Amino acid sequence: MLDTSTRLLRLLALLQSRREWQGAELASRLGVTTRTVRHDVARVRSLGYPVEAAPGVAGGYRLGAGGTLPPLLLEDDEAVAVAIGLRSAAGRGVAGMEESALRALVKLEQFLPARLRHRVTALQAYTVAAVRAGSEEEVDPQVLTRIAAACRDSEVLWIDYTKHDGAESSRSVEPHRLVHWGRRWYLVAWDRLRNGWRMFRVDRLRLGRGYGPRFVPRDPPAEDMVAFVRGGIRSAAGRVSARVVVEAPAETVAARVPPDVPIEALDERRCLAHLSASSYSTLAGYLGFMDLDFKVLAPPELVERLRLLSARFAAAAGTGS
Repeated sequence: MLDTSTRLLRLLALLQSRREWQGAELASRLGVTTRTVRHDVARVRSLGYPVEAAPGVAGGYRLGAGGTLPPLLLEDDEAVAVAIGLRSAAGRGVAGMEESALRALVKLEQFLPARLRHRVTALQAYTVAAVRAGSEEEVDPQVLTRIAAACRDSEVLWIDYTKHDGAESSRSVEPHRLVHWGRRWYLVAWDRLRNGWRMFRVDRLRLGRGYGPRFVPRDPPAEDMVAFVRGGIRSAAGRVSARVVVEAPAETVAARVPPDVPIEALDERRCLAHLSASSYSTLAGYLGFMDLDFKVLAPPELVERLRLLSARFAAAAGTGS
């Protein structure tokens, strides 16, 4: 017979596996009497999990909705399916869910037995997914989970990094946070060689083998990590930026602009685009190539550039005054 603690966990697993159980069925599965089942149900209730019971011969037990999430006890196939789903959400992006999926994946993979981890890795390695045009650069979910684990455990990472101009370098960094912004993943970390905070595009880095030493976490460079990353993107040398409301769904606009352009859905028909480029003329060109109606919120310099271009195009078309 199972000991009491093991039996209670098994009872919770059975109650989660289907909507309702008869007392005799639970007793048979657990190898105990129906009286013991009643006592175990009472113990589970005392832990805060609402188990509902219907009296009578046809009655039974069901796990109701409550304020506390019970421990999820997964079978092998269920654990593999959940891990694959979380990897897909973390690696390819589900709007508003990327970071939550990544945190859950780190927790799950920490406890996966080796036999299940190999199944997850094999299925991921030999599966080809279609990626829509204009989507973000591919990031290996295993890279994301390893970085997230290093952030959690305060472990140094060795990385090889390629900058936007193609220059390559090797870094030793103290990882702080992963940030998903503009359909890309960024690592905010303390660069030990350069003695300062830096951010790195995850699709441009390669992780070294092995795990680094532990470090004492530093005070973060900002309270709002998203704002920190966004500021770093916009402060790229010689760039100007603008905020533009586009009269189209966010998905439509995302497919027509560069992958690093942050898009915020305002409603089902409009979105806010945070554009940046080397000049206001280039920004105007981006807006023209979108072939969508839009309104510039800021800055006024872009509005003035659009007026000048509008007059020039009207003259070229023979419609000017």
